Amino acid sequence: MTTRFNTSRRALLAGAAALAFAGAVHADEPLRVVGIHASPVENAWNSRLHEALVAADAEGVIDYSFSEGVSGTDYPRVMREFAEQGVDLIVGEAYAVERDARAVADDYPDVAFLMGSSGEPHGDNFGTFGTWNHDGAYLAGMLAGEMTESNVVGSVGAVPIPEVNLLINAFAAGVAETNPDARHLVTFIGTFFDPPRAREAALAQIDSGADILFGERIGTADAAEARGIPAVGSLIDYSDRYPDTVFANAMWVFRAKLDAAIADVRAGNPTGRDYTEYSLLAAGGSDITFVEDMIPADALGRMLARRDEIIAGDFVVPVNLDEPR
Repeated sequence: MTTRFNTSRRALLAGAAALAFAGAVHADEPLRVVGIHASPVENAWNSRLHEALVAADAEGVIDYSFSEGVSGTDYPRVMREFAEQGVDLIVGEAYAVERDARAVADDYPDVAFLMGSSGEPHGDNFGTFGTWNHDGAYLAGMLAGEMTESNVVGSVGAVPIPEVNLLINAFAAGVAETNPDARHLVTFIGTFFDPPRAREAALAQIDSGADILFGERIGTADAAEARGIPAVGSLIDYSDRYPDTVFANAMWVFRAKLDAAIADVRAGNPTGRDYTEYSLLAAGGSDITFVEDMIPADALGRMLARRDEIIAGDFVVPVNLDEPR
């Protein structure tokens, strides 16, 4: 586990009392916010949280410190250590510690929590959010359905939790809209951060006929690049890193969720609510990016028309949390 502290602002004060939700935080005072990251902050998912938190710190909105590479067995202990320091808001992920994370929140009712989670909010102070960039995944799937020549596409995911299932199922649904005859291969690598394993899984899918890959995990595009086939990225924009390979990305933006939670803490409102709505395309929390000259013009036009319908509320991308088969 690596812990990094922000030395550009005041240090965290051990034992300081956190503000109760009944009272508001002074607007001219930055919130004391901690990020607890199960993976290195270079990991795609964690990088989105970290990027938003660093930006808010640079703006003087928050005073941000963080720990990274925190294992599941260590996670509740680290939550407690930071809660004891009297921080205002803890941002992290509860996927591996759903029950224990809520137990920590119960013991520190004056600390707000904003956690990536497959479960429900809890009490007044345990807020949750889902990584719902499925709108962008669906739109990228529409493109893949029209671009595949083998009629086989593949997806490489971490583990079959609802949020990962959602993205892969949305990509598959987009493929099916434009190419109902296409076959979809799915592989889970059993961990959230193992690029070499994701690469090997992707190579196996290519050997099975896939000529376009959806990389829910980092490492997928490495295999696509090695074999000279197109790929779709997720969460961040991989187009510059793989300029001849990645033609679209299902983007996810964390800042809207962070700002909503900060506003609640400052106003003294309970944060025990679901912030997932701020992940949707229509809310500016996700989108698709693409490389125009890698995509057939007709396919791009159909995709953009569907995107406009999603933003207008005229089309809703299906939410399917079941494990893809």
